[in-house]
Amino acid sequence: MAGFRRTSTPRLLYSFYSSTLSHSSSPSPSSALLLGNFHLRHSSSAARVKEDKEPWWKESMEKVRNIGISAHIDSGKTTLTERVLYYTGRIHEIHEVRGKDGVGAKMDSMDLEREKGITIQSAATYCTWNGYQINIIDTPGHVDFTIEVERALRVLDGAILVLCSVGGVQSQSITVDRQMRRYEVPRLAFINKLDRMGADPWKVLNQARSKLRHHSAAVQVPIGLEEEFKGLVDLVQLKAYYFHGSNGEKVTAEEVPADMEGLVSEKRRELIEMVSEVDDKLAEAFLSDEPISPEDLEAAVRRATVARKFIPVFMGSAFKNKGVQPLLDGVLNYLPCPIEVSNYALDQTKNEEKIALSGSPDGRLVALAFKLEEGRFGQLTYLRIYEGVIKKGEFIVNVNTGKRIKVPRLVRMHSNEMEDIQEAHAGQIVAVFGVDCASGDTFTDGSVKYTMTSMNVPEPVMSLAVQPVSKDSGGQFSKALNRFQKEDPTFRVGLDPESGQTIISGMGELHLDIYVERIRREYKVDATVGKPRVNFRETVTQRAEFDYLHKKQTGGQGQYGRVCGYIEPLPPGSTTKFEFENIIVGQAIPSNFIPAIEKGFREAANSGSLIGHPVENVRVTLTDGASHAVDSSELAFKLAAIYAFRKCYTAARPVILEPVMLVEVKVPTEFQGTVGGDINKRKGIIVGNDQDGDDSIITAHVPLNNMFGYSTSLRSMTQGKGEFTMEYKEHSPVSNDVQMQLVSNYKGSKPAE
Repeated sequence: MAGFRRTSTPRLLYSFYSSTLSHSSSPSPSSALLLGNFHLRHSSSAARVKEDKEPWWKESMEKVRNIGISAHIDSGKTTLTERVLYYTGRIHEIHEVRGKDGVGAKMDSMDLEREKGITIQSAATYCTWNGYQINIIDTPGHVDFTIEVERALRVLDGAILVLCSVGGVQSQSITVDRQMRRYEVPRLAFINKLDRMGADPWKVLNQARSKLRHHSAAVQVPIGLEEEFKGLVDLVQLKAYYFHGSNGEKVTAEEVPADMEGLVSEKRRELIEMVSEVDDKLAEAFLSDEPISPEDLEAAVRRATVARKFIPVFMGSAFKNKGVQPLLDGVLNYLPCPIEVSNYALDQTKNEEKIALSGSPDGRLVALAFKLEEGRFGQLTYLRIYEGVIKKGEFIVNVNTGKRIKVPRLVRMHSNEMEDIQEAHAGQIVAVFGVDCASGDTFTDGSVKYTMTSMNVPEPVMSLAVQPVSKDSGGQFSKALNRFQKEDPTFRVGLDPESGQTIISGMGELHLDIYVERIRREYKVDATVGKPRVNFRETVTQRAEFDYLHKKQTGGQGQYGRVCGYIEPLPPGSTTKFEFENIIVGQAIPSNFIPAIEKGFREAANSGSLIGHPVENVRVTLTDGASHAVDSSELAFKLAAIYAFRKCYTAARPVILEPVMLVEVKVPTEFQGTVGGDINKRKGIIVGNDQDGDDSIITAHVPLNNMFGYSTSLRSMTQGKGEFTMEYKEHSPVSNDVQMQLVSNYKGSKPAE
């Protein structure tokens, strides 16, 4: 269980250098030459003066790990984090997630999280293990809070993917794994809940290989399963570990049980084979049948994991306090430290040229604000420092706004508690107070204009109308909405121009319910909520010409503007939603009016004439027009564009698009027919039906509009045994009858309002 030590090249050079100096007062010609070269290479820049006694930060950087824990709902992420904090001495007693004792897990610090037993916000903490500092972010599992996972993975160097030994690879595990891939995060897998009935880690490992396309192998073998689960055999060190004491804090290492030797040697060989496929050094030893020492195997697993070619699989039961300490050792041994990960910034002065960051505290400050929280003392901004040092009281510059800000207070977070610090360097995750910024802003010391690449923010799919019950609480209400919008990029607030209602949009029913509940609790504002509304879109299906003259004569200067051209659908797979193209030859319309025309078309596309929702995937091409020397103005051309769009829109055969969700339902096989029939009734298309033991897993594409209240009806259909997850897939055209119904509802509701 020893901590992992590594010597890197600069340290070897330095030890050679110092020993050469100490052993002889006048260096030999060869060593003098080597020393000369050494100085030539390293004294050229002032920043390298420290090299002769090794950079002060190297040791501390190698002993930092930034990791996230993410998984499907109820796989045991928060329980695992709770155990990690207990074993590393950060907390002194363990509380359960759905705390009977009324305390709840440390990382679920919100009252709502403790009541519902789910994680809503990612929480950050840090701990030390074997002399290493580990920064941990515990992330939510529900797809509604997907942005919390996105922003955590954006700033982490490594991650633990938790899988349930009974549930296996579930829908959200696939989503989380996809996010880890997107941000190129090296990861370990941890198969949890080996104490439960029906636990089968080898089934889960095979699912990870087939469903997630993981190149993975177990680095541990469990000793017994379900109620018989006693401990683990480490395949790298070939030792058996048992966990004693009231909370499993005493770990004893023993010889591998005799009855398991055959299984252990088979699984170790499988591990060596899998790693050899992606690591040339181990492959050489394996092919020449040399004995492979634990040190060689550990080094090979580390190289392959850091290079994201291999995923070591750990096992245990966090709830029963078994297997957590070896997992912590695995984090130190196999996940990268901040200087082993390549991070890039975009140089704003050189047309967003990609710049590799050194990741060392010697560089210029570059830090990313990846999460905001409204605390008791004002806005708390979580920063991941990629380069340089940040000190309390110094000035930093927000590259996105250009503002120069003094750092008033610097803290390290432990869930909702904080500890003041004077300075922090690259590789660390800290928080600052009183700095006004948005999620995703980059801070530097002012010497460079770098921005970190942004996060992937999905579009909201669902809206609710909300309004405060009493008129007096309007101020608090808007304060709450402003704060949530800043904190969560997937939460949007708008105003319905017709009804004047406030509309909030987000990733699903649970997402919006949580925010309405938070407005009630944190701001003491009672809000009434309208029926959930789906974010429909409109689009055109064929080309249509326009030729519109806007002419108005009043006393004094009139208005005159004529625009000709056509609108057409964008090709499928297009990245933009609206394109404007001006192909007028000559000066039929003076060029200074073109921006006003584009603005007019964009404004018109904000609400289509079918049901008043935004028009997407449309290209407007301007081919001709006419202007008047006196009466033409920006306003005249903007209005001409708006009316031209509306007039030719119906000729372009517009259709309504609705958000379609990817729904995965897990039900006992006896209810399969009923649930399948219900999905068909909701106009869903079943695309997959898998068997998993006694359960059926049905995958379907269902319109979001038909999914309201689904959890209640699923419970009643399956006697409370069914569960489902859904995430946004795409917008696709509605059927003709639905389109006619939506249009007539829209037209009917207009005069009423």
